[in-house]
Amino acid sequence: MKGRYLQQGMFAAVFAVAAQSQAATAVDFSNLVEQVSPAVVSVNVVKKMTQEELLQQQVPEILKRFFGNQVIIPQQRMPQEKTAYGSAFFISKDGYLLTNHHVVEDASKVTIVLNDRREIDAKVVGSDARTDVALLKVEGTSYPTLTPGNVDQLKVGQPVLAIGSPFGFDYSASAGIVSAKSRNMQGENSVPFIQTDAALNPGNSGGPLFNQSGQVIGVNSRIFSGTGGYMGLSFSIPIDVAMDIADQLKKNGKVTRSYLGVAMQDVDRNLAEAYKLPKPEGALVTQVAPNSPAEKAGLKAGDVILKYNGSAISRTSELLNYLNRTSPNQSIQLEILRDDKMRQIQAILSTSPDDTPAKESANTSTAAKKGPVIGVAIRSLSEAEVKQLGLKGGVLIQDVNRGGLASQSKMLPGDVVTKINNKAVLNANDFIEAVAELKNNTVARVAIIRAGQPAILGLRIQ
Repeated sequence: MKGRYLQQGMFAAVFAVAAQSQAATAVDFSNLVEQVSPAVVSVNVVKKMTQEELLQQQVPEILKRFFGNQVIIPQQRMPQEKTAYGSAFFISKDGYLLTNHHVVEDASKVTIVLNDRREIDAKVVGSDARTDVALLKVEGTSYPTLTPGNVDQLKVGQPVLAIGSPFGFDYSASAGIVSAKSRNMQGENSVPFIQTDAALNPGNSGGPLFNQSGQVIGVNSRIFSGTGGYMGLSFSIPIDVAMDIADQLKKNGKVTRSYLGVAMQDVDRNLAEAYKLPKPEGALVTQVAPNSPAEKAGLKAGDVILKYNGSAISRTSELLNYLNRTSPNQSIQLEILRDDKMRQIQAILSTSPDDTPAKESANTSTAAKKGPVIGVAIRSLSEAEVKQLGLKGGVLIQDVNRGGLASQSKMLPGDVVTKINNKAVLNANDFIEAVAELKNNTVARVAIIRAGQPAILGLRIQ
């Protein structure tokens, strides 16, 4: 009996906390929704269907059960395009809008729908896959705009409001609270996401996330779900990150990032004790890329980076955020812990080897500027990887843009490139220079290591 009463008391306490949580999020956003809705739009997109999607439609379900997607059937006439939808919002009166990269990726036509039901064709000014930010432009003036808020002042527990077009139901509002800040998704380090419990679903992508003052604090980007629908975990791109990307896309049509050249991990309790730190903090350097700014500055594996330009580093995501917001060719000051002693190290960041260098960059090689864009993210192999594979060097393909030249030539993440047209590729610079020499309407021979086995791909440049 005693145990049951304790259990009942526990449930009562849980219900009381839940009731308090519901009361805290029961904020009247009606005036705010009326105020900001005119600046939010629905996005209708027409996209070309991939061969895989066409095959999925052509193969009957009964055949898939027995043969998967490998069955070959006669060619059928069918639509080669599909429609998709999302959300966006105005950031300037002359018609610039923010949305997500994945909303307009591979789009052949983009149309926005205003809250007065007017439809306007939009142009994709630029798009960045790593941050999932895209910039749109429509003709006209005097559009209603939204005011960016200060993400640094955002606190966990504060109420937030999202407006978008979930499942195509335009101008739907959902509310919640900030669940966490500077959240990094697994395998990604370009965006310190704002996590909320505001209900987001397909179609909300690209819409704004507001604070109680009606200021935009984020661009709704994705959810964490096992079903494809909302499960209480929603993620938004901080507005300062999105606006920085938008400015670069507006000026250059592309994004240029800085490069330090280190692999890092968080410091846990055991490592903090091993390094004699008072608490788990800093970013532990696990690898230093050859010929990178980090190597030239003297950083070594085993160093713990504790400060970046005087700002304390609590975890790796904070350092990555600082690096992503610093322009290439700038000098940075790092405070590190090495051999139980604090040291000051100065490094000059370069342009990330997996990005197209900015046109204005004075220190960028001519070869890198003229090369075709093949759609890959790369990095040089570490010394340990080189020894493990028994190579003199190489370049790891970290990511392949869907629909790009590399993807069309069947290049995959995890491939290690060792030669391009019989020219040795020992590091990222070799890769960039070799790609820069490739001509249109040719096919390059690319020697790779895939799953430990050598292979050669034909990279078609068109």
